[in-house]
Amino acid sequence: MIRTLAVTASMERIESVPLERLKEPDIKWYWVDFHSPTPEESDLLHTFFNFHPLAIEDCLDFLQRPKMDYYDDYNFLVLNSLNPKTLSPKELDIFWGDRFLVTFHHEHSQETDVVWKRLTSSPSPVSQMPVQVLHLLLDKVVDQYFPSIYQIEDDLTKTEAEAEDMMNHDTSELFQIRKDLLKLRRIVFPMRDLLYRMLNSERIHIPKKTKAYFKDIYDHLLKLAESIESNRELTSDIRDSFISLNSNRMNNVMMILTVITTIFMPLTFIAGIYGMNFEHMPELSWKYSYFVVLGLMGCIGIGMFVWFKSKGWFKNNG
Repeated sequence: MIRTLAVTASMERIESVPLERLKEPDIKWYWVDFHSPTPEESDLLHTFFNFHPLAIEDCLDFLQRPKMDYYDDYNFLVLNSLNPKTLSPKELDIFWGDRFLVTFHHEHSQETDVVWKRLTSSPSPVSQMPVQVLHLLLDKVVDQYFPSIYQIEDDLTKTEAEAEDMMNHDTSELFQIRKDLLKLRRIVFPMRDLLYRMLNSERIHIPKKTKAYFKDIYDHLLKLAESIESNRELTSDIRDSFISLNSNRMNNVMMILTVITTIFMPLTFIAGIYGMNFEHMPELSWKYSYFVVLGLMGCIGIGMFVWFKSKGWFKNNG
C-alpha cells in the first residue's frame, strides 16, 4: 500500500496525491509512505524515485542495522522501532531530502501512523518540513522504547526484593530479564550512534532550531543506554550473589555430611570388629561387654563432635 501527502507552495495540504503530480513545481514538499508494498510498488523506488540500488537493496532485505548513508541529493536512514511484545526490532527505512520524505516498511508501523494522523488531522496549515517530520518519526520510535525499559526495571526490582530468599526463588526470571536487556541493547545502542552521527555530520544540514530537538532525542537514547547498562550490571550482581550464596550453602551441607561420616567411621569400625564371627573373642562372654562397647562408641561420637565444634566447624552453618 502506498499513501501520499503533499504540501503546496501556498501551504495547502493534499492527501492521496498521484505520484506523477509530486514532480510539479507547485509542490513544496511531499511524503510518500510504503506500507507492506507489493513487488510492483517496491519497483517504484527505482523507476520513479531513482534511488540508489544499494539503498533499495537495504529496503528489501529484512532487519538491517540502524545506519545512515549519504547520497547526492538525499540521505538514507535505517531505523529500528520496537515490537513491545517480543522486544524484537522492526525496520523503518527513510529517504530524506530537502523536498521529500519517503518511508518504507514491511510491517505495520505505529510511529508512521501517529505522525501521519498528526499531519493530516491538524486543522491549521502544515508548517513542518521534511526534517521536522523526520524528527517526529525519530521521536515516536524512541518513545516506544521507554515502556519496555520501565517494565523490565519493575520486574528487576521485584526480583531484587526476593533476592534474600534466592534458594527458593526461580532464577529463570532473572536470566530472562538479562536476555530482554540484551535485545534492547542491540536496538538502543545502534540508534544512539546513529543520532550521534546525524548531529555531528557535516554532510547533512539540520536547521539550528530543529537540531535542538534532535539533541533531545539523543539525550533520551543516552538515558536509555545508561539504564540498560545499569540494569545489566544489577542482574550480574544478583546472579553472582545467588551463585555465591548457593555455593556457600552447598559447602555447609558438604561440611555437615563430612562431620557425620567422620564421626561414624570409628563407630562403624568397632561395630565391624564385633560383627565378625570368630570363636575366640573374650569380650563376647562378659555380661557387661554390650553396655561397655555402646558406651565407648557413644563417648567416641560425643568426643569427636565436641572436638569439631571447638575447631569452629559449625560457626558458619545455617
